[in-house]
Amino acid sequence: MSTPVRLLVLSDVHYAGASEQARRGHEALAIRNPLLRLVAHCYRKYVWLADPYSHNPLLDRIVAAEPCPDLVVANGDFNLDTQFVGVSDEASMESARECVDKLRAAYGDRLLLTIGDHELGKMSLFGGSGGLRLKSWNRTVGELGIRPLWHHTAGSWNLLGVTSTLIALPLFEPEILPAEKAAWERLRDLHLKEIERCFDAIPAGNPILLCCHDPSALPFLYSLPSVRRRLPDVQATLLGHLHSSTVFDASRWLAGMPSIRFLGNTVRRLSTALQQARYWKEFRPVLCPSPSGIELRKDGGYLTTVLAADVRSAPQFQQHRLIR
Repeated sequence: MSTPVRLLVLSDVHYAGASEQARRGHEALAIRNPLLRLVAHCYRKYVWLADPYSHNPLLDRIVAAEPCPDLVVANGDFNLDTQFVGVSDEASMESARECVDKLRAAYGDRLLLTIGDHELGKMSLFGGSGGLRLKSWNRTVGELGIRPLWHHTAGSWNLLGVTSTLIALPLFEPEILPAEKAAWERLRDLHLKEIERCFDAIPAGNPILLCCHDPSALPFLYSLPSVRRRLPDVQATLLGHLHSSTVFDASRWLAGMPSIRFLGNTVRRLSTALQQARYWKEFRPVLCPSPSGIELRKDGGYLTTVLAADVRSAPQFQQHRLIR
């Protein structure tokens, strides 16, 4: 690489195609308790997202603003996942395909895609519906063509994309169908071995830019000797999932908190992840916000950086705000 490479990073587009658009109010339908339904409504309206169906134009704005980057990382969550079972649901698959097709049409072979948790399915925050589905995995890899692990070189730079849900699968175990548990565990074992082989194959001293959707995976990566040995070469780890720097900062502040096991599976999974969040700093984490951000801050956008030809220079990321 004789010249610098300009990198565009976006994450958590949560595109809603026509079929998912027709499911307005999907979360409330999954919550039986009326008081909990009210809590969820207030949380979505004032803290998270008042209208998650309205943000498709933000993707078009990113593409219009960034027509010619040298490389693009799209760091997962391409659908709205209104049934909480990932792209095994036809409407969610339609959304993900439309989003991915737009990105591929804009960026072609410059585009690097990682798998997010909403491609595979994730239990709803309040209603306890859904979870991982093996069909979602097969469709993400087979039909959407998103590789679970990829390695792209740009000069001495090594960009690696991994699948966070597979790596952090123990946290999702209660969300897995019993009949699919063994298959998910085999996929995880294979993925971890491939990650170790990939890290071992990178020449010592070459800089690494890691792309991992959900930071919950980082403590599990830290447990792999081949990864831990190469952490001095990891110049940055690109994260998504948290949508906002406000959530990211709060997560780091809560690092080490005890696991909470009496308030349902989602709280258990989140608190267990935060218990291990002290390991995040070893990976030099950089959060890419969602295009929409969160309601509380309206701080959405995307990132750009330049991978310098002089590999001694760590990348400096610039956030570009999208006002909605």
